[in-house]
Amino acid sequence: MVSRVSTVAFQGIEAVPVDVQVMIAPGKINMQIVGLPDKAVAESRERVQAALHASGLSMPPKRVTVNLAPADLPKEGSHYDLPIALGLMAALGAVPADALEGFVVLGELSLDGTIAHVHGALPAAIGANGLGKGLICPHAAGAEAAWADGEMEILAPRSLIAIANHFRGSQVLSRPIAEIRSASGTLPDLADIKGQETAKRALEVAAAGGHHLLMCGPPGAGKSMLAQRLPSILPPLAPRELLEVSMIQSIAGELAEGRLSDRRPFRAPHHSASMAAMVGGGLRVRPGEVSLAHNGVLFLDELPEFTPAVLDSLRQPIESGQAVIARANNRVSYPARAQLVAAMNPCRCGRAGEPGYRCARGPRCRSDYQARISGPLLDRIDLRIEVPAVSPHELFHIHGGEASQAVAGRVAAARAIQRDRFARLGMKDIATNALCSTGLVEEIARPDEAGAALLRDASEKLGFSARAYHRVLKVARTLADLDGKDAVGRIHLAEAISYRMGTDGFAQAA
Repeated sequence: MVSRVSTVAFQGIEAVPVDVQVMIAPGKINMQIVGLPDKAVAESRERVQAALHASGLSMPPKRVTVNLAPADLPKEGSHYDLPIALGLMAALGAVPADALEGFVVLGELSLDGTIAHVHGALPAAIGANGLGKGLICPHAAGAEAAWADGEMEILAPRSLIAIANHFRGSQVLSRPIAEIRSASGTLPDLADIKGQETAKRALEVAAAGGHHLLMCGPPGAGKSMLAQRLPSILPPLAPRELLEVSMIQSIAGELAEGRLSDRRPFRAPHHSASMAAMVGGGLRVRPGEVSLAHNGVLFLDELPEFTPAVLDSLRQPIESGQAVIARANNRVSYPARAQLVAAMNPCRCGRAGEPGYRCARGPRCRSDYQARISGPLLDRIDLRIEVPAVSPHELFHIHGGEASQAVAGRVAAARAIQRDRFARLGMKDIATNALCSTGLVEEIARPDEAGAALLRDASEKLGFSARAYHRVLKVARTLADLDGKDAVGRIHLAEAISYRMGTDGFAQAA
């Protein structure tokens, strides 16, 4: 007799169906798992046997074969423990086999028979719902799985005994409740920053249109403070964005207590991060920082200190919105539509351009330091601004500026304009100007005659690439949206071009 239990394997954030087949047959006492299992799956043999013994069941004195089909799909992770154990229990008659047909199962077993938390419960629940099935998952993962669908059946037992009692009718498992994680503390406020009005304006433009931003200035000018306050002016995640972000966090194991949060992600990796840490990878392919920042902000402080190869690995994800990890026997893709915000000093000593200071290395200190950032990566950054040092007068005599709440209101209004515009054009997947195609931006950001003349002259004198030309149009469209204007005027293009010129040392790169 062969008992069958459904589970999943993860390809990126997609849950691929896997059929767990358990057969008990006469022969030498043994338990064999086949179907391209990795080390964690192969070791489930010991965990399953110990968990069954702790639950009052003994392994049959026969040969047990477990097949994970399709056999050519690699199986990774400890979440195969529970489906294998339930398959054995069904073969032994401890649970009714027909009761398991309507469920997808995943969970890791402890030696005492309790069911431990596993990653990926939310993608698994969405995959099960697509198959028209319910889900059996660990109790700790039940809250996140409940977000997949309010009507699907979800069982979140604490142990093997609990699920056996549920199917026998002696104990009823209630459906877990989907929960939102309460915000921990208030976000840093823009009002804390004195001066830097130009940088605050650029931050508002970046938030309104989802544009990438690079800030260059001396140490202590407030670049990191500005970046850390960007989440305070961004709108909360929309339901669809919330689900996408949570699926990635679920795969990465970063959902605290299975509760979702509607705050946009803010990731700030250290400059020693490897390429696998940044874009994803590893022995068991996991999402990197650019994917964990999906629909949020990826902040790279001290940008030139990152390895050039790591920085260049971001070019494709921030352009396409997908991080593709290709291996000889596997290819995984994770969503990576993150807003890149970077900060850097103008040179290694950090004082280039400071009045009265002369670097011992001369101009090479600045040029060599900035050369660590490639031109193609800079070409993908829409806004580049200088952040000068704050003067003592500003520190002592200027009070805090505008609060984040007021700026967030303008950002929300601009994003609502963009969302309605793209919805009218039948493009509901696009929410910000930064994401629209080159053909579309030429239509929605067509400048007037004076603006077109200005853009043409700037393109010729500054040597804009085709990408730079279209990104200037996108920024100008965002500036017009902030002003509540239907048409893009010369003043909007002039400000967008000024952001593109940004720092003098980068003018030739893009």
